[in-house]
Amino acid sequence: MRATTLTNFSGLGLGDAQIDNLTSLGYEEMTTIQAMVLPTALLGKDVIAQAKTGSGKTATFSLPLLAKLNPRHFGAQALVLCPTRELATQVATEIRRLIRHQQNIKIVILCGGQSIGPQIGSLEHGAHIIVGTPGRIKDHLRKKTLNLGQISTLVLDEADRMLDMGFFDDIESIIKETPKSRQTLLFSATYPEHIETLSGRFQKDPEKISAPSLHEETQLQQLFYLTKRSRKLNSLQTLLGHYQPESAIVFCHTKDTTREVSAHLNRNDIPALALNGDLEQRDRDQVLIQFRQQSCRILVATDVAARGLDINDLPAVINYDLPKDPESYVHRIGRTGRAGKQGLAISLLADRERHKLESIGNFQDREYDVTPIESLNNKSTMPTPDYVTLCISAGRKEKVRPGDILGALTGDAGIKGSAVGNITVSDYAAYVAVETTVATEAIKQLAAGKIKGRKFKVRGL
Repeated sequence: MRATTLTNFSGLGLGDAQIDNLTSLGYEEMTTIQAMVLPTALLGKDVIAQAKTGSGKTATFSLPLLAKLNPRHFGAQALVLCPTRELATQVATEIRRLIRHQQNIKIVILCGGQSIGPQIGSLEHGAHIIVGTPGRIKDHLRKKTLNLGQISTLVLDEADRMLDMGFFDDIESIIKETPKSRQTLLFSATYPEHIETLSGRFQKDPEKISAPSLHEETQLQQLFYLTKRSRKLNSLQTLLGHYQPESAIVFCHTKDTTREVSAHLNRNDIPALALNGDLEQRDRDQVLIQFRQQSCRILVATDVAARGLDINDLPAVINYDLPKDPESYVHRIGRTGRAGKQGLAISLLADRERHKLESIGNFQDREYDVTPIESLNNKSTMPTPDYVTLCISAGRKEKVRPGDILGALTGDAGIKGSAVGNITVSDYAAYVAVETTVATEAIKQLAAGKIKGRKFKVRGL
C-alpha cells in the first residue's frame, strides 16, 4: 500500500503505473491548483478554475482525461482548445510525458500556421486526444475531417485569452459538435464577464475553484522606476545594464513600439528580437527558438504576440509600457518566478501613470514605491549571448533527430559536446545552439560534412 497525504498524487486512485510515471517525471507533491481541482475533476464533474500560467494546470486537466481514455478505441475522446500554436504544442508535449507509461495513445496537434494536408492524414489513422487552436479545429470540422461525436472530456485552456482573441463564436460552434454528456474543464487566469457567459452556456453545475494567483514577495521581486516618456528607451537600456538578466521579455503596447525598442537595443549592442503579430509563422517560430536557445537574451513583445508563450526559467519580465489593467499586469509577471524559482518584474512608468501603480497595489493588497531611474546611474551594458543558433535545412520529414545533429558536430566536425546547447527539430528544419566561440567552425564543418549520409544547407540566424 502507498502512503497518502492531502498533497500526494497516490491518494487520487490513479493506478500504480500512472503514479510511478508521475514520480519518474518529478511530480512529487501536488501544486495548489492540482490539489484543489483533481479530486473533483477525477469524479467526472465540470470545473471552472482560475489559475495562473505555470501553476501546474496542464497536469490538472490531463490526468482526468487520461484516466477515462479507452486505448483500444481510436476515435477522438478528448479535446483541448488552446489560444496559440505554441501553447498547444507545449500541452501536447506534456500530455505525451504523462501517458508515456501506456503504449499506443495517439495525440494529434491541429493548429494554424501549418499545412492542413498532413493533419488530415494523421486524423485518417485515428487519434485519442486532439490538442489545437479554435480556428484550425473549426477548419477540420468544416472539411469533415474531424469527428467530435465521441468526446468525453473537453478542456478550454487559457479561456480568457481565447475570448480576448475573438474566438467565442468558433468555440461555441466547436462545442456544439461534442456530446452533451461530456465533462468540461475550463481554465482561466482571470474571470471577466464573458468567461461566466461561456461557462453558463456549456458547463453543467461546475465547481468554481480559484487558486492563489499572486506571487509571494520572496519569490518575485517587483520594482517600479519613474522616467520621462522621452527618456524611456535610454531608461530601458539603463535597467538592462544594471540588472543584467540572463534573459527577459520586454512588454510593449503596440507592434510599432516592439520594432522601435528592439532596433534601439540592437543599435546599442544589446541583441534583441521583436515578437509581434506582423511576423509570419516561420519567422515567429525562429524568434522563439533563438530566445529559448539563449542565442538572444531579450524578447520584445506585445501581449497578443506573447499569448500562450511559455518559457521555462524566465529570470525577468520588464514592462516598457504598463498594461491598462492590474489583472493583465499580474498575468504578465506570472511568466517569471515560477515553480519556487526567483523572478524579477521591473516596470517603467511616466509621472502621469502613477494611478496605474496604485491600481496594481490595490489589486495585490500591497503598497509599492516608485524610484527615479536616475538613482541607478549605471553605464554597464548587457553581456553578449553565449550561444548562436544555426539553422539546418532538414527536419523530421528527412528523419533527422537531435542525436544525428549532435553526432555530426561532435564526430567529424570535432566540436566538444559541452559547446553544443539546445537542439530543436521541426518538420522541415532543425536548429542547434552552439557556443559563439565555435559557431564559425561549426557552420563550416556541418556544411562540408553530412547528416544521415546527406548534405544540407546550414546558416547562422
